[in-house]
Amino acid sequence: MLAALFNSFPSTTFAQNNGVIQLTGVGSRYIGLFVGGILILLGLCPIVGGVVQSMPQSVLGGATIIMFGTVAVSGIKILAGVHMDRRSSTIAAISFGLGLGVTFVPDIMQGMPPLIKDTLSSGIATGGLCALLLNTILPGKTA
Repeated sequence: MLAALFNSFPSTTFAQNNGVIQLTGVGSRYIGLFVGGILILLGLCPIVGGVVQSMPQSVLGGATIIMFGTVAVSGIKILAGVHMDRRSSTIAAISFGLGLGVTFVPDIMQGMPPLIKDTLSSGIATGGLCALLLNTILPGKTA
């Protein structure tokens, strides 16, 4: 609501945050606020912007690869800690398959209505929605 009021981007959670937490081992929101304040102050100094702009793309690319790799590894760690029965394996396999299919063959959505095409054009959205739907409709153990 505040973001809309001040004509800013909405607040959201990014997977990169999980990668940074995995890399540094620091997950305190107080540290995040402190670092955010430092970054705001440094953003007011033009010399700092020049130093950041002079950073080679390969350095930024290397850091990005490590960060997103740690996101993938943390996801694998979560899956490794879960008991995968036949139902869970089926849900994961179909969700991964559809998510990767939409990512690697985006033309598959060509003949769909615009609402479905826009909603399911991302592999993450397709896989996530598929997992939620299958988790709801596939019969499982009752507790």
